[in-house]
Amino acid sequence: MECAIITTYRCNAKCCMCQAWQNPSKASEEFDPQILRKIPSGMKRLNITGGEPLLRKDLMEIVDILDAKTNRLEISTNGYFYERLEEIARAHPRITVRVSIEGLPATNDKLRGLPDGFDRATRGILRLKRLGLEDIGFAMTISGENCRDLIDVYTLAASMDVELANAVVHNSFYFYKNDNEIKNVDEVDEALCRFIEALLRSPRSSLRKRVKDWFRAYLNLGLLSHLRGEERLIPCGAGTDTFFVDPWGRVLACNGSAEPWVMGDLNTQSFEDIWNGELASEIRARVSSCDRNCWMTGTAVPAMRRSPIRPALWVMSNKLRTIRGKAIECRA
Repeated sequence: MECAIITTYRCNAKCCMCQAWQNPSKASEEFDPQILRKIPSGMKRLNITGGEPLLRKDLMEIVDILDAKTNRLEISTNGYFYERLEEIARAHPRITVRVSIEGLPATNDKLRGLPDGFDRATRGILRLKRLGLEDIGFAMTISGENCRDLIDVYTLAASMDVELANAVVHNSFYFYKNDNEIKNVDEVDEALCRFIEALLRSPRSSLRKRVKDWFRAYLNLGLLSHLRGEERLIPCGAGTDTFFVDPWGRVLACNGSAEPWVMGDLNTQSFEDIWNGELASEIRARVSSCDRNCWMTGTAVPAMRRSPIRPALWVMSNKLRTIRGKAIECRA
């Protein structure tokens, strides 16, 4: 399984596509890190996110607990507090880090409402590279306002030999938004198709990273399907393959629903009681009939791992098309 720990809804950024910063959790009410010891060991991936997780003064304690439970512990951050990030990386050099940017400097700082945000995000990546961390990179939420920067951001990431994770704007309780809308759909559609082709033609020198880019092309195909209002490429496994823990210690099925689908509370229950309880079964039934067709990394990547044949066939087919000089198929 995979899990995302939403450590806080406090945030120093003022992103236009997310209003968590206007609805912050209170530090005094946020979960005690010790409840995270209840999460099973041997997790495929654990993601520490927010809000901005580096605003938690006890983040090092959270990392200490979770790093022992997985071979891939990831921190999602805007990188503004890069000194704190560097301190954690020195203590936990195996961690994965994704630093969120929304484009090149002018676009990023405007959309994130964070002066010098791009500068500090990039500085954070450079500090982590100097420390020798192997799995670091940027993350970008694609919208109508930043789609023109997408290929340039990918070129920057590839030239720095770091990753680039992607999403498109969504509406859900997690973002405290229900009015995100892409009005220039055709332009974003075209940008995503060009990006998918760029990923399939990955310039990276490492074969492992090139292959990762090829499958990230399929991940972006799912984003394109979401943009077009089509069904998910692979059924959602929220509440089965993945779960979330919110700032109050509640276990949620996903972060894409209109309201939190609460399966239980780690403050008062064991993980086993939550996972095998009646409420969890009811939530999984809701997931199976959900028609939101969201495609966010937290649930999309585990779905691809669970059903790898379809992504692999699409990747092989379109890699052959690029080799033969043909246009890729921006359809599943």
